[in-house]
Amino acid sequence: MFTLGISCYYHDSAAALLENGHVIAAVEEERFSRKKFDDDFPKMAIQWCLKEANISAEQIDSVAFYDKPILKFERLLDNYIAVAPRGLYSFLDTIPKWLHKRLWIKNDIRKSLTGFKGDIIFPQHHLSHAAYAFFTSPFEESAILTTDGVGEWSTTSIGIGNDNSVELLQDIRWPHSLGFFYSAFTYFLGFQVNEGEYKLMGLSSFGKPKYYDLILDNLIDVNDDGSIHLNMDYFAFTYDKVMTNQKFSELFGIKPRKESEEAKQIHFDIGASAQKVLEEILLKMVEYLYKKTQSKNLCLGGGVALNGVANYRILKESSFENVHIPPSPGDAGSAVGAAQYLYYSYHNQKRKLDDSTKRIIENVYVGPSFSYDEIKQFLDNQNIKYEILDDKELIKKCAKLIADGYVVGWYQGKMEWGPRALGNRSILADPRRKEMKDILNEKIKHRESFRPFAPSILEENLSEYFDMDIPSPYMLLVSPVKKPDKIPAVTHVDGTGRLQTVSKNSNPLYHKLITEFYNLTGVPVVINTSMNVKGEPIVNTPEQAYNMLIKTDMDCIFLKNFMVKK
Repeated sequence: MFTLGISCYYHDSAAALLENGHVIAAVEEERFSRKKFDDDFPKMAIQWCLKEANISAEQIDSVAFYDKPILKFERLLDNYIAVAPRGLYSFLDTIPKWLHKRLWIKNDIRKSLTGFKGDIIFPQHHLSHAAYAFFTSPFEESAILTTDGVGEWSTTSIGIGNDNSVELLQDIRWPHSLGFFYSAFTYFLGFQVNEGEYKLMGLSSFGKPKYYDLILDNLIDVNDDGSIHLNMDYFAFTYDKVMTNQKFSELFGIKPRKESEEAKQIHFDIGASAQKVLEEILLKMVEYLYKKTQSKNLCLGGGVALNGVANYRILKESSFENVHIPPSPGDAGSAVGAAQYLYYSYHNQKRKLDDSTKRIIENVYVGPSFSYDEIKQFLDNQNIKYEILDDKELIKKCAKLIADGYVVGWYQGKMEWGPRALGNRSILADPRRKEMKDILNEKIKHRESFRPFAPSILEENLSEYFDMDIPSPYMLLVSPVKKPDKIPAVTHVDGTGRLQTVSKNSNPLYHKLITEFYNLTGVPVVINTSMNVKGEPIVNTPEQAYNMLIKTDMDCIFLKNFMVKK
């Protein structure tokens, strides 16, 4: 049975194809359109999924769209009526998009799938998030917390997963949104909403939570169960395209920071304060959920689950014994979640829990790939000089270059699913060299100097370098570093690192590379950052990867078994 999941029209459009409940292809539309966070209908992503599976649209049994457009439209109309006459310009900009496109998603799906005759279903937004969080987990049953900006009406949901079913139990509703609370500070501190939240997380490490009480006294009421109520006198997102208003600015005594403006200590401190409020609220939410469900397992979904600092505190401080976060908990991941809900719950199919290795591979390494012959053809057609290496030479040469201080591109196998490069579309460097962080930010990534880089560590050496004893294969936990002097380039200003554990079975080639680096240096860690520059999606094709080499200060790139130097 083939089931197709689709997410689009807001941000991070994506498509995912499942065969008998297993993810066989999943990719974001941006990887083809080259428009970062592309929100358009994922036509190219859908076509690639079909091509990858070698099937026609007629062979798809059913399709799931990740939310209910009519309910979302209802919420928008209700909101505009409530805030009128404010919001007129936002109304005039938004409503035509709905009337001409977003309400007719079923027609778009039918048009893109010529010959498809199956059912199209529309699970609730938070149900798609919850399904993705639970069905990618190793748990037979689990409590589920979904937190994001907003779905149809829900901004936070708690639920329970059991076998092949997911049930939502309670929610917090618009406009009282923890996700939008954090996005308001993202906007106020100079970053793009739905894009820069992780930048705010990195920025916050440079400050102290001096405004914690000020925020709690004025902006948000928090109950013991973690439920919240925003003071909408300070927020503008219900009626404007900006997140905060003049009263918000007056509260902190500064205007919203422009992206080009240098961040100052007050920005760091405001960021630290917002981050602390977010963490404390999430801890209250999960404790309430634990008491309500008495489950030992917790699954986290929704865009807020990308906050690795908060995730680590939940892992360490909550009453739950086990915590699972899928690799792409935001809206793109809901394409998989919608398809999983369709297969397991709608079609009532039995769920089979596979071993962890198979699950990690299926959760992550399901994107486009290019063969040896395709890469060779590209290089030859462009008259690009290269050296062909066997697998053993490939590992040895790449590890030696990294150990010698070179910055290398690592383009191998299938592209990763989700926002992180996890060892197949990565830029790699030596974490022992403190200066490497600045080199990568300034000369390779062309991004803010405060941004940290992630360490990839051999799973078997995890507890030696980080205050963790469970794998973190998706780079979604920020842990204290035990040996910061050994890996200064991946140790953030607050002594932490957003790590990825690499196992021998889930990514054998990448594991061999880090092992060889370990043999050379005594350090089982490499710097891993995604192969893209600021403002662009992660590279997809060999040509895009080669262009990264040309337009940045990268030293060389390994395209499968082909080594290309500057």
